[in-house]
Amino acid sequence: MATHDDHLTTAETAAVDLRVEALVGKACGSGTCPAVYRTNRTSLVVQGYAVDAATAGVELPAGENLVEIPRDVLLAAARELLDEH
Repeated sequence: MATHDDHLTTAETAAVDLRVEALVGKACGSGTCPAVYRTNRTSLVVQGYAVDAATAGVELPAGENLVEIPRDVLLAAARELLDEH
C-alpha cells in the first residue's frame, strides 16, 4: 500500500510532468467554478476554494493545501471516472 511518503510532497516536484487530460466533474455549466480534472498520472487535480488550515483546525505538511469543493462536483467526477472503466 502506498503511503504519504511514497507520493510527491512539494509543489515543485508535484508539477513535474503533470498534465490535465480531462474535466471529470464541474459545478456550473460555463465559466470557472469548482471542478475535478483527471491527469496523466492516474491522479486528480481539484479546483475549489482555498481553506486556511489553521481555521479548519487541520495540520498540513509543507507543500499541501486544503481545498473546499462542493459535494455534487465530487459525485459527478466519481460517476465519470466509473463510466470510464
